Amino acid sequence: MSASPQTIADTMVCVMARLLQDGERVFHGVASHMPMVAMALAKRLHAPNLVQLNIPGGVNPSSLHRANVSSAGGDLLAGAESYFPLMDIFDLSMRGGLDVAFLGGVQFDVHGNVNASVIGDYRKPKVRMPGGAGSAVLIPTAKKAIIWRTKHDRRTFVEQVDFVTTRGNVWKIVTPLCVFEYRQGRLWLDSVHPHSFLDEVRENTGFELQYDEIRTTPAPTARELAALRQVDPRNWRLKEVGR
Repeated sequence: MSASPQTIADTMVCVMARLLQDGERVFHGVASHMPMVAMALAKRLHAPNLVQLNIPGGVNPSSLHRANVSSAGGDLLAGAESYFPLMDIFDLSMRGGLDVAFLGGVQFDVHGNVNASVIGDYRKPKVRMPGGAGSAVLIPTAKKAIIWRTKHDRRTFVEQVDFVTTRGNVWKIVTPLCVFEYRQGRLWLDSVHPHSFLDEVRENTGFELQYDEIRTTPAPTARELAALRQVDPRNWRLKEVGR
């Protein structure tokens, strides 16, 4: 893939912002710079009544200008409209009141399973990861779970995950190459980004691609790019590219 980090980040953030609708309650957690910016972009462009919820507990932070490198610091609480702590996010989701949750993972399979626990055998893993944390609660209970991952290769997208941290209810997965959609019990190729191509997605995916038609993700518009510069002047969205 020859696309620049800026192109990849801008495309992924615009894709995620377009998935959000006006009036929705949307949550992002720690190390979530792209969703954080996508939420602000959606609110600026087409969803003025979107409710931004974050892991520090801030509701509709006034700006991202002082957001720190974790995307989970107190800066997102200072200047927010109100306080809604994480334990209440879990309760809201389990009661059916959380419209969208942005969540991550390290390994994903064709069946929509998410692994954020271990790589290799569970008892003697090659790598031990943070575990389910909020994903185990929010992926099954949020109305729509959107996964994003800035690495797309055969170790990330596999036929069967090494460990099922959580399963079910994944709506979309946004990667540097494409968008997957979960339906009919498996991941389907929804669209290929304009800086990528079908063979590149196929070569970097560890399961057979299923799709109805080959669709190209619309490139970021001039209006979206201008708004991105306004809501994210410090380029927080670039922090995740290459992770």
